[in-house]
This record gives sequence, structure tokens and C-alpha cells, in this order.
Amino acid sequence: MMPRLNLPVPVAVALLYILFVFPVMGMAYYELKSRRARARTPKGCRKLGLHDGHSNLHDEHEYSTDGRKPAQNTANQDDTKSTPRIKALIAYPIKSCRGIEFNFTHFKDSGLAWDRRFCFAEYTADEKDDGEGHWDAKTLRNGTFSRLALVRPEIWIPDPTSPSYDKRLHSVKSDGVLLIFYPRDTSRLPPWTRLGIKLGLLESEEWFSIPLNPPPPQDASTYPLEELRLFSIPTRATRYSTHVPASLAEFLGSKKPLGLFRVHSGHVRVAVGNAPSERELGYVPDKAFSDEYPLQMQSMGSLRDMHGRTKYAIPQLSVRRFRPNVVVEGVRAYEEDAWKMIRFVSSDKGEGVDVHVCCRTVRCKLPNVDPDTGERHAVEPDKTLRGTRVIDAGAKGGCLGMMLVPSRPDFKISVGDEVRVVSTGEHFYKRT
Repeated sequence: MMPRLNLPVPVAVALLYILFVFPVMGMAYYELKSRRARARTPKGCRKLGLHDGHSNLHDEHEYSTDGRKPAQNTANQDDTKSTPRIKALIAYPIKSCRGIEFNFTHFKDSGLAWDRRFCFAEYTADEKDDGEGHWDAKTLRNGTFSRLALVRPEIWIPDPTSPSYDKRLHSVKSDGVLLIFYPRDTSRLPPWTRLGIKLGLLESEEWFSIPLNPPPPQDASTYPLEELRLFSIPTRATRYSTHVPASLAEFLGSKKPLGLFRVHSGHVRVAVGNAPSERELGYVPDKAFSDEYPLQMQSMGSLRDMHGRTKYAIPQLSVRRFRPNVVVEGVRAYEEDAWKMIRFVSSDKGEGVDVHVCCRTVRCKLPNVDPDTGERHAVEPDKTLRGTRVIDAGAKGGCLGMMLVPSRPDFKISVGDEVRVVSTGEHFYKRT
């Protein structure tokens, strides 16, 4: 016979919960999470970038001003650890929104694949222009749009190996889908709903999807080609505004009509200023929706020196505040200031790709925004940059990082690639 357990009622109830109730709740929670993930996975597609929760910048605060971690400075280190290398690669599909990290990706003639191909804009009515109005691009520079830092994009591209792949799918016809996530505004929700979000039983994010490319045939009314002003300079781009939910405009604090734009291949924004000419390069250096140049590089050594100067106000200064595409390790602080030409060399030791280091990156107040909270610091790091890094005779602002234009329009680039310095010299920043 089975022995009988004469347990006190509280102990018996606790044991019942441990053996039965909690496991059932755990399985139900896991199933709920799985269903949510499946519901927002575009059919026939796979997601680009590192897996959720992974980052090549997870140890960024362990670096010193020589661009290395203490473990890399030991006496028995091998030579490969002291060679300048690419530590991280980041693309920002939507201008001023959260980036996506890659272990490898491709450079196209307008930057890393899918970098800054989209941007948000507000519509302003022009009383002097017959009331027609215009669209103004909005970025983290705009004081009221700091929450753009919390908007999280995901890129999904067609995957013929997917069981749900079908050439007739809209997600396949449009060459993929961009999912756009943003936090739910819990301030107006009832207490039980907020509790459900904290427990993970309810979604903490709102989201919507847009096609990476307007699916053929393009509907001029759904995806019109319109003028967009980026820093007051007009260009023409495809408007995706029909996809933008009202809750996003409310989250961002937009008081005017909010639109979403995509770069148009027929209206190229050419990198000028210090950039090599089309004749010199053999291709047109397109910058998509980037401010000035297709690529922006930041070194860990320089970032850590800036951290030391600003930690009184910002305990952990992240390189993500400066929104670089290429993060380099193994370089002493500000050594990159004099670089004129570098070469990215892959692990197979091929010829590599020469990259023009066009000029220094002149900083605005955008890095004052914390990428994790969307909150804007009142003074830093802008104050320290202006106090210690006004080093270019052509620029009034503080400089940190370098602007790049590769000598080739299409190549693969990977984390771990060697960065060889080909030439050095003086820089003089030219406004574009």
C-alpha cells in the first residue's frame, strides 16, 4: 500500500502548487509567448541580425582607452588581439530609431544593407504655399522626438527554405517586411492591465509591419512619391503613411500628421563635402537618409576616454549613443583622427577593400539621448565634446568618430575583419 502523508493543510496546498499548478502555469505562459512570436512572424521569411538578447557590444564598458580589454593586454597575448579589428556592425533601418547588429552584412553604394532607408516625418501646413504644406523629417535632434530611440525595427527577408514560403505572399513580393515595435503607453491603462504587462501575460509593445519595398504594381495613392525635407534640404521619397498607427504618433508626442518615408532609387542623395567624386570612385556615393556620408566609424578607445570625462553625469557612456555603423577595437583613443585611408581585410586574408576616411564626425546634441530610456541629458556628452574635442579648423562643434566612403560599391564586411591603416594626414571638415 502507498504510504499516506499526513501533512498540515498549508503544506499540502503549497506542495500541490509546486507539483501541479506552477508547472501548468509555466507551460501556459510558454505557449502564450510562442503563439505571440508566431503571430508576428511574417510568413515565408527569416529575421536578419543577431539573435534577441545577443550583442557584440555586451562588454563595451570593459574596454580601456587603448581600445582593448584588460585581458587583451596581458604579456602572453598573441598578435591578432592587438590588431585593430571590427568589433561591431550596426545598421539603423529607420533614421534615429534603434539599430540592428550583424556579425556580417554587405555594404551597398548607400551604406550598410538597409541602413537608414526609412525615416519619420511631420506634415506642416504652409500658409504662404496655398496651404499645401510639406513634410519635415524628424530625428533625435528634435527635442520632442527623443522617444524615437525606443522604436525598434526588425528586418525580415524571404526565405525559400521556410515551410511557409510562397512566391505569392505579399511579404515575398515586397522582398521582405519591416516590423516596427514601440512601447505601450501604460499611463492610461487600468491597474490590472499594467500588472498583466509586468507579469508578461500581456504585450508590452505595440507593433505594425510595412513592406521593405512597395509591392508591384505600385499604387500611387498608397505609396506616393512626395517631397521630403531633411534638414531643410528637399528630396523626394516614397510615403508609407497609410501604415502608421495613431498610437505611434501619440507615443512619440507628435502633434501633427505623422508620416513614414522610404528612400527612392530615382532620387539619390549624393555624399559631397569631403567625399571622393564619382569619377574617382567609379560609382555614385549615395547616403540614403544618413546625414552626410554612407558610413560612420567609432573606436572603443576614444569612446572610453570620453566616458572617463563624462561619468560624473553619465555613469556608463555607451557607444550606441553615437550611432556608428562600424565600431573598431584595438585603437588608442583618438588615433583615428589622422587616418586618411584604411583597408578592411577579412579573415581569409584577401586583398581587402580600401576605405576613404573622409572627415571627422562633427557632433550635435543627439548623443545626449539615452538609447535605453529615450531620455535626454541636459548637457552631456555635448558639453564635454565642445570643451575638449573642437579640433577641426573647418568645424565649430566637437568631433568624435570618422566618416567613411568605401572605394567599392558592393562588398561583404564582418565582425573580426582587420582594419589596416593605409595612410594618415590632416583633415579639414567641409560642410555639405
